[in-house]
Amino acid sequence: KGEYPKKYSSRYICSLVADLHRTLLYGGVAMNPRDHLRLLYEGNPLAFITEQAGGSGSDGIRRVLDIQPEEVHQRLPLFLGSPEDIKELESYGNVQQTVNPGYEM
Repeated sequence: KGEYPKKYSSRYICSLVADLHRTLLYGGVAMNPRDHLRLLYEGNPLAFITEQAGGSGSDGIRRVLDIQPEEVHQRLPLFLGSPEDIKELESYGNVQQTVNPGYEM
């Protein structure tokens, strides 16, 4: 029930590329709220593709393409979707899940 109320259903194909492809075709948000995706190899390329398609990429706090890498394997949560949906998502506050549920990385 946000600024743009629209029914969403949950789809998870277990492949970030396939999930993003579906999001680009049908709308919605592709997200991975835990910080285990790598900025340089997954976050930046997918955020770039999303933005070229008219969408937006965020780590839940800021635009992914604005993040200056501090290390080669820097990890981050990733949220990809329409600019309106990402803006609404960021308005909820800290949506990142930075606590690992029992496994080491």
